[in-house]
Amino acid sequence: MADPVKLTINGVAVEAPQGKLLIEVARSMGTDIPSFCYYEGYSQAAACRMCLVEIEGMPKLMTACTQPVSEGMVVRTETPQVAEARKSMLEFVLTNHPLDCPVCDKGGECELQDATMRYGAGEGRFLEMKFHHEERQWSPVVYYDPARCILCFRCVRVCGEGLGAYALGVSERAVGEEIVPNGSDHLDCDECGLCIDICPVGALTSDSYRYQARPWEMNHVGTICTHCSNGCKTTLGVRNDRILRGNNRDRSGINGEFLCVKGRYAFDFNESDERLTTPMIRSNGELRPASWSDALRFAAGKLKQVKEAGGKIGVVGSTRITNEENFYLQKFAREVLGTNSIDHQRSGDVVTLLDALAGRSGALATTEDLYTAKAVLVIGSDLAQQHPLVAWQIRTNWRHHESHTYTITQGPVREDLHSFARVRVEPGREMEGLETLREKLAAEPELLIVFGDAVKGEKVRELVAFGDSLGIPVKYVCLVDTVNARGAMDMGLMPELLPGYRVAKDAGQPDGMTIPEMLAARDLSVLWSVGADPLADGALASEGAFVIVQDLFLTDTARRADVVFPSASLYEKSGTVTNVCGEVQRVKRAAQTMGAKADLEIIGLLAKEMGVAPVMGPWMTDKVFAELMRTVPGYNISLPVVTTGGAAQTLPPGHRIPVQSDPALIRSVGDTLYTSGTLGKYSKKLNSLMEGPGKLYEERTVREWTHA
Repeated sequence: MADPVKLTINGVAVEAPQGKLLIEVARSMGTDIPSFCYYEGYSQAAACRMCLVEIEGMPKLMTACTQPVSEGMVVRTETPQVAEARKSMLEFVLTNHPLDCPVCDKGGECELQDATMRYGAGEGRFLEMKFHHEERQWSPVVYYDPARCILCFRCVRVCGEGLGAYALGVSERAVGEEIVPNGSDHLDCDECGLCIDICPVGALTSDSYRYQARPWEMNHVGTICTHCSNGCKTTLGVRNDRILRGNNRDRSGINGEFLCVKGRYAFDFNESDERLTTPMIRSNGELRPASWSDALRFAAGKLKQVKEAGGKIGVVGSTRITNEENFYLQKFAREVLGTNSIDHQRSGDVVTLLDALAGRSGALATTEDLYTAKAVLVIGSDLAQQHPLVAWQIRTNWRHHESHTYTITQGPVREDLHSFARVRVEPGREMEGLETLREKLAAEPELLIVFGDAVKGEKVRELVAFGDSLGIPVKYVCLVDTVNARGAMDMGLMPELLPGYRVAKDAGQPDGMTIPEMLAARDLSVLWSVGADPLADGALASEGAFVIVQDLFLTDTARRADVVFPSASLYEKSGTVTNVCGEVQRVKRAAQTMGAKADLEIIGLLAKEMGVAPVMGPWMTDKVFAELMRTVPGYNISLPVVTTGGAAQTLPPGHRIPVQSDPALIRSVGDTLYTSGTLGKYSKKLNSLMEGPGKLYEERTVREWTHA
């Protein structure tokens, strides 16, 4: 690494890496240099000229966004000449820009507004009529107002370089120049909305937020997206208990400012007209509204009766509720109901991976590792569709660090566009494809392997053995589907394993049933489903089974239920979740639906009704998390990191896990960018997109020739 250079900025001596851009060095020391076109991490445009500065020895003002620092450089960022130049630039920008700040959605957080207040003139010198274009709707979620556009080209760069979608370009020249979508009059892209957030003005606006509120009228709540397992932080703008928008402009999470279409727009399921808001009890063959006290008494009485009679009870947990709720649920099942028949929908073979890596440290990758690894191997997953943040990190790593990407997939994926080598295989033959890359992978200094449900059971052990044989450091990520799928496993929502992957038999626990076994058991007395829909793809063999459901909507399982409790969504509760890389993050309540309760509270109220509250302990989130940290191996994490909005990776169990995972139980549901299980079904925004529902391994060829 080259020695740092010494320079002076506004009389302050500074050291910086050689070649680093002046604008970045200045901002790192707290000196703000305004710019519209410059955006950290993307190619340089030098289009707006707002970042002009004086550099001693230079005959004219220089653009800080294109100027690398050098030894002995003397820079002045705030002089009368600089201020006058920036004022003139603003006059040019405002020549055709409409002065409609009172009705513009960007009002209050507009970079042009800020710069004009700082440098702008009280009146302009250009008296000609403004050149005007009508506003256009590019998609159900994106509007474009060309009159407001200042042609900074941020949107074009973030869509092409950042997302790899290449959905935006530029047409015409001079005063007629404007941004255009690749579909002539409509967007054909990921619909992520990042172009809206990155726009410094109000040229690009969001359908869900248009004319709804001002930034200062909302509460901004940082929580975790409830959809896929990547664990993106989303800052929800809430007004009167209604979520109006989602973004992460403060880059406060592991995802920086990135959000996919689900994280930015698919919060509208929360206000669906079909949300359950009152308990229901089956009477005369029909579900009828009931009071909370009656429903709790009815369900608790049945659970108590079946337990005393020695009947079979099956419990199905969720991958969309918090760690605290899943921990409390399995504790209730095992310690109160005396059943080990507790399970969840499994989508990745994390158990076998942890067993194969037992005794090692540093073998499980973090989200940050995806951005810094020298080489990444993707096996059996369409990341851009299924794991957008993982795809974003890998793509950004390639752009910034020239990392090598390898893919082994059954069809085209976006990573192919920048892959160092790609292999097409038939489903089930991924390990054969892996062998063809042995020589190239062994030549890498390090490797990070990302694999989906195509690698499970003994194939996971084969994969780890392959990694060991390369003779280089190797890290792994086992992909799972939903927001807390990893946490559900960690919390022991499996009949054969207790929290922290302790073997149930070793603790004297009896064998329990998996979900398919529960559904097939003709003598099952009670099925209790919390945030899951096990009857969506099957039927209950036991016709007389009593069914208890906690959910947001009247799912297939809820329609079969004898008692239904309306539960709160992840956006309406507090707690923690664990993402695909084993990183624990904090969830904060943003909104509230009248009549719905958090699953933790519902379970606690059932415990109280059964008279076992002392056994279960208080159902307060912080109390349960404290117990969880004490008792679940690997979860004794840094509490300040989590409580302040950071992510803390859990430690893998320091022991073998001598259970044989059944590969038949492990299956990804194959959600795309535009589907999200039950939640996606009730999201009007997702269902309105022309790209949805989408298919896996069908990357559109337009991106290939655009990239080329």
